[in-house]
Formats: sequence, structure tokens, C-alpha cells
Amino acid sequence: MTDDGAVRRVDAGSATHWAPGTRILWRYRENAGERFHIARPVTVVRDDAELLAVWLAPGTECVRPVLADGTPVHLEPLESRYTKPRAVQRDRWFGTGVLKLAEPGRPWSVWLFWEPGWRFKNWYVNLEQPLARWSGGVDSEDYFLDISVHPDRSWHWRDEDEFAQAGRDGLMDEETAGRVRAAGRDAVAAIEAWKTPFSDDWPRWRPDPSWGVPSLPDDWDRTPAHMST
Repeated sequence: MTDDGAVRRVDAGSATHWAPGTRILWRYRENAGERFHIARPVTVVRDDAELLAVWLAPGTECVRPVLADGTPVHLEPLESRYTKPRAVQRDRWFGTGVLKLAEPGRPWSVWLFWEPGWRFKNWYVNLEQPLARWSGGVDSEDYFLDISVHPDRSWHWRDEDEFAQAGRDGLMDEETAGRVRAAGRDAVAAIEAWKTPFSDDWPRWRPDPSWGVPSLPDDWDRTPAHMST
């Protein structure tokens, strides 16, 4: 990372990777749309042909979706949650930070959560479109359905009701929903076989104390990856 926090890249063969300490954006497009409604500045932990790992620090200013009147999305009844007009709002990431791990081409990322005092809490499998890289970060689309994985290797589905409602409301077609369900089954197979990253030592990882908290750029919603030249 340069002194002003700008992106610095290193050449790794035919691929371009970010150096540890680089600050990038991790963004999600709205479902069935093109605008971005989630943007999180993160710090690169590792980036190579096998894995992108980033740290979302506590207190980071982020962008999140809200209803047009400012109501938090999760407070709206499920039946109308995805049909009411939306806006976006700047907010802070409260609580402990999150380590996000994404294998290139995988239709999910794995997030690690800790309790205060660095007591490991759980892994969280976020089913999503494979990350698309661009000069300032990575973009995806979240697919609602998730999996919680606990230190004792037990797991359970999350947000199945939201996944079903999103389908009813036209936020994903049946073909996409089928791909998401298949990706979920693949993720469960990896969990039950206790493959990477669950078998890795990431719960013991700690951020570099010199990194600080990245800032949210004013142009956080600039050109999507698939439109970049």
C-alpha cells in the first residue's frame, strides 16, 4: 500500500494481484439491477491464484441498503421487504471485524467472525456470484442463502425464507435459484469433508496493527467491473 492508501498491485505471472495491506472495495450489486447497494472498504491480507483474503475492520464506514424512508431492511416484513422502494445509506461496521476469504471462481465466500477478545465464533458461507475483479476491488451479487458453520463442525442453513421470497418477487429466476442451490450443496460437501478454508488456521489469524481503518471513497459506486475497459 502506498503512503496515501492508494491501490498498489504486483504482477504474478499472467494475473495481477494486490499486495498485502492494499485497500480495496468489496461491493455487491442490487439483485435484478445494476446499481451497487453494498460497498465495504477492506484491507488485503493475501491475494494470489488460490485465494483472496481481506479484512473488514471494526468502525469501517460502509454503504448499506435501506428502505426509501430510511427504515432498516430487516425491520420490514418479509412479504414486502423486496418490493418497497430502496435507497442506500452510509453507516459504520459495528462490533468485531470480519475476515473474508474467496477462492477465484467460487460462487461463495467464507467469512470468519470473532467475539470480543478474539474468541472465535463461527464461519459464514455467503452464497454469491463469483467475484469479478476490477482496478479498485471486487464486485458480486448476493444470493440471500447462507450457511453458518460452528467450531464443532456443525452447520445450518440461514435465510432460506429470504431466498424463497426473493424468488417469488422476481429478484432471481429459477435457473439462477437452481445454481445457487447447487452451489450450496457443494459448499456443504466441503464443510462435511472439512476442506480448506475450514481446516486452515485462519481462526488464529490477526490483522496487522499498523493497517488502521480504510476510508470509504466518495466514488464508491464508480464503473462496475464488467463495464471497465
